[in-house]
Amino acid sequence: MPHIHYAIDFTVAIFVIHERKVLLIHHRKLNKWLPLGGHVEPDEEPEQAALREAREESGFEVELIGERPPTTEPGTRALIAPRFLDIHRINDVHEHIGMIYFARPKSGAMALAEAEHFDIGWFAGDQLDTLQPPMSSAVKWYCRKALEELE
Repeated sequence: MPHIHYAIDFTVAIFVIHERKVLLIHHRKLNKWLPLGGHVEPDEEPEQAALREAREESGFEVELIGERPPTTEPGTRALIAPRFLDIHRINDVHEHIGMIYFARPKSGAMALAEAEHFDIGWFAGDQLDTLQPPMSSAVKWYCRKALEELE
């Protein structure tokens, strides 16, 4: 995972919703339940990173939900805006600016990325409080917001 700067990186998180459930992974390195996601590579746009991470981590091609303004012209390309942004500390000297997308699956079949994750699955809102290890309150809030908006 390349870093664009020693102090800060851009990341994407993709909350995929299908049949009133959210797709989550149990991350091996972090030992946390999280949405799909990862770093935006130096040669990628945020949308490309979100689509790539979703495919690599789940086996699904997804559709990002959001508005693309009609402002594309030579030299400028409008992007689908993330639903939310956050900044989260990784360690004493490094932070991530997170672009949080909501999405729906378009095609593909769920596949566990065994090198990166212990587990993958679809979870209803009432299951979020019982996941072990427990989810952070921020991730739970985004899950519930995505479930509410994409029902």
